[in-house]
Amino acid sequence: MNQLHVFFFPLMAHGHMIPTLEMAKLFTSRGVQTTIIATPGFVKPIENARNSGFNIGIHLMKFPPEKSELPDGITSFDQIFSDGMIPKFTKALELLQEPVEKLLEEFRPDCLVADMFFPWATDAAAKFDIPRLVFHGTSCFSLCTSEHMRIYKPYNNVSSDSEEFVLPNLPHLLKFTRTQVPDFVREEIENDLTKLFTKVKESETRSYGVLVNSFYELEPDYADHYRKFLKRNTWHIGPLLLSNKGGEDDKAQRGNESAIDEHECLEWLNSEQPNSVKFIWVVREGKEREENENWLPEGFEEKTKDKGLIIKGWAPQLLILQNKAIGAFVTHCGWNSTLEGVCSELPMVTWPLFAEQFFNEKLVTEVLRIGVSVGSKQWKRTASEGIEREAIAMAIRRIMEGEEGAEMRSRAQEYKKKARMAIEEGGSSYNDLRALLQELSAYRLRVTT
Repeated sequence: MNQLHVFFFPLMAHGHMIPTLEMAKLFTSRGVQTTIIATPGFVKPIENARNSGFNIGIHLMKFPPEKSELPDGITSFDQIFSDGMIPKFTKALELLQEPVEKLLEEFRPDCLVADMFFPWATDAAAKFDIPRLVFHGTSCFSLCTSEHMRIYKPYNNVSSDSEEFVLPNLPHLLKFTRTQVPDFVREEIENDLTKLFTKVKESETRSYGVLVNSFYELEPDYADHYRKFLKRNTWHIGPLLLSNKGGEDDKAQRGNESAIDEHECLEWLNSEQPNSVKFIWVVREGKEREENENWLPEGFEEKTKDKGLIIKGWAPQLLILQNKAIGAFVTHCGWNSTLEGVCSELPMVTWPLFAEQFFNEKLVTEVLRIGVSVGSKQWKRTASEGIEREAIAMAIRRIMEGEEGAEMRSRAQEYKKKARMAIEEGGSSYNDLRALLQELSAYRLRVTT
């Protein structure tokens, strides 16, 4: 009777589903009854977790929902390649409010952890006196920087796209260019997406608080800034991936089915010396690749088979990064990947493209000082401009060679130790989750008496 019951509601995208499932596993391991509201395209990883011994409930929800303008085959945001499809997707998310409210009314969980892309979840939960926690799936650093970009609009103070501006009133001196800011932000365009983001910010301020997949020691200045200056109730409960005690098979299938046999991949890696692998190149499959099979130079794979490995599709990334043969990680700086790099004690070559990736890059390269940028300057969700090969080679050399690279590697090793300590009993993330669960228990007691 005293067991807390928490509902989790992730966005239909692998980058959001991965940490949400790991969060549900963590809560389950701490004695909480957990249930994930899932759509059919994302049931398999939950079933895998259940088969591994995690007693996580599932409530299935049709997606796309009734009256949606999305084609039936679209089951994930990962399938949205054109900007014209985004309004249809965001409207489909709004249509989920009614079925979610019916679930909340029927099961009356003690808390709803809902993705940021469901701003209506705050009011939906409030109807039944259920606290709603927001999950952004990123760091306090990027939450602070994006909020300051919205408040201060410093991109209006420069005369050209190439001129740098300082993002004011933050713990570090951070410089950006206009082109690293989304065009819909700097031009203050009003469309379905920007209206959604406005609702996200508003609902967040009225929610019970924010869960962060990070740990205090990684970003102490920004954890404090987010709580004290931006006035958000926040709990750092990560890195969630370290709370997942699964073996190689579990890591290999993290998020999606791997496009390569993990045992074959590991066998190849284990045959190499530490920090020696020239490259593993993961190429995302898609319509563009299918239409143009000649995107690689003729004979490239054959010529490089002794130096590297090309994986076409979903890669067992965590399994690869944690192998001793890997010396560095070239990443677009999505937060899941950034945390995987940190937890694998790898220095990173940063190549951001869109979302909050340019903010994450600054954390890695200028605050933590465990990475080198290739010099990406253009925020673009699709069809991103390329980077000169010399810039990529130079960034890799800086990380892999010399005293600078050794210092970055040393700092990366320290952050991995701190990450591990944070989730252990008595650590900062362990204690934050304990404090949250105590608060939720006290909230339930007030509601029921």
